[in-house]
Amino acid sequence: MSRSKKSRKGGENAPKLQPRVKKQDRAVVTGKRAEKGNKSGSRHNEGMIQAQAPQQKAGQKKDPRHGSKKPVQLVVAAANETAVALAKVKQPKMTDEQKLLKLEEDPRLNQLLDMLEEGRDLNDADQKWLDQQLNKIEALMVKLGISDELEEEAPAKSKAKSDSDDDLFDRFESGAELLKDYQDKF
Repeated sequence: MSRSKKSRKGGENAPKLQPRVKKQDRAVVTGKRAEKGNKSGSRHNEGMIQAQAPQQKAGQKKDPRHGSKKPVQLVVAAANETAVALAKVKQPKMTDEQKLLKLEEDPRLNQLLDMLEEGRDLNDADQKWLDQQLNKIEALMVKLGISDELEEEAPAKSKAKSDSDDDLFDRFESGAELLKDYQDKF
């Protein structure tokens, strides 16, 4: 049997091709399609877009980006700034008694008071600081109801009393001395 080549023509059942149309007869429809959506960069140039079409989105100024709008610091803070931030951490508020104890236990205050007792003269800055500290201590003592004058007068009155056996026994039973000793310790 003789060999026959296949033909490229489909015959009667083959799909028909569109007839060729000359360039000059073609419609203009084959150009660019109309653009859809926002222009590129529109998210970042809202001011420019609103200047071109102010009536469109005049009432809407919403940022289309998701997430936090909080600015992020790009430069690392210096070491001294972090120390200041740590120092500003809230500490529990001290009571008046604690403040008074802290002031009375101040080593600089004790040193300056010792110097005064020895009869030395203090320079102006030290004297000013000492006066401020003593004023703070006095104000706290008044606030707490503690007075040096009352404590000095009370023992004088007790010594002036007649130390009879009954008075001594009453003081012993009341425990006033024990209470005073306990308060002096703490």
